[in-house]
Amino acid sequence: MLGIYVYIFYSLFVSPFSIRWRGIFRDTAYPEGYSIRGLDVSHHQGKINWKKVGKAEIGSEPVSFVFLKATEGVAMVDRCYKENYQGAADNGLLRGAYHYFLPNLSAYRQAHHFIKTANLSSGDLSPVLDVEESRGLTPAALQDSVRVWLDIVEKHYHVRPIIYTGVKFKQSYLSEISDYPFWLAHYYVKKLQYTGRWDFWQHSDRGQIDGIRGDVDVNVYNGSMYNLRQLTIP
Repeated sequence: MLGIYVYIFYSLFVSPFSIRWRGIFRDTAYPEGYSIRGLDVSHHQGKINWKKVGKAEIGSEPVSFVFLKATEGVAMVDRCYKENYQGAADNGLLRGAYHYFLPNLSAYRQAHHFIKTANLSSGDLSPVLDVEESRGLTPAALQDSVRVWLDIVEKHYHVRPIIYTGVKFKQSYLSEISDYPFWLAHYYVKKLQYTGRWDFWQHSDRGQIDGIRGDVDVNVYNGSMYNLRQLTIP
């Protein structure tokens, strides 16, 4: 009888969520079938040893790209951005920058704040807009505001920006925006549970990488290195 109870408990509460349990205990599972892997960092990672990161691996694949937080809202600048931006390039990593969007503030001002601060160069990855909250806006109003930021930044860099968001948030608030590259967050699942087009998948926030103390977000790119290079600033 004890064996039956253990089997039922495992089947109902452990097996379906095994990847999530592994994530909780810092044993990150890396999705199979992807050869291009990368990170995203901000000041929360503290001082990064980019020389070690440039030689590090995620699973059995090298770190190929990194997204760096540059700005938030209309005034905030990530205090580690400049150092991270230079360190990533000095160690052979394809780099990009992202802006954390605050829907209750001017999208116009946020776009120009990002452009002024990020100072991206030719060959860098497309700029990223991180959209995670609505701040009371309806989906239609939020999408209108998001498009203001996207249009301004695209005209400046001559490349389509990437949109970062969670799977559920994409479906609830950004369902009418589909003509941009998407970077989706969905943790502790074997497969990204999204049926539309996507380019990047942030599959865990519990990665452990040489050169970075503590946890770091880890990602995969859904394509070849040639395809990834098409997502860079001309």
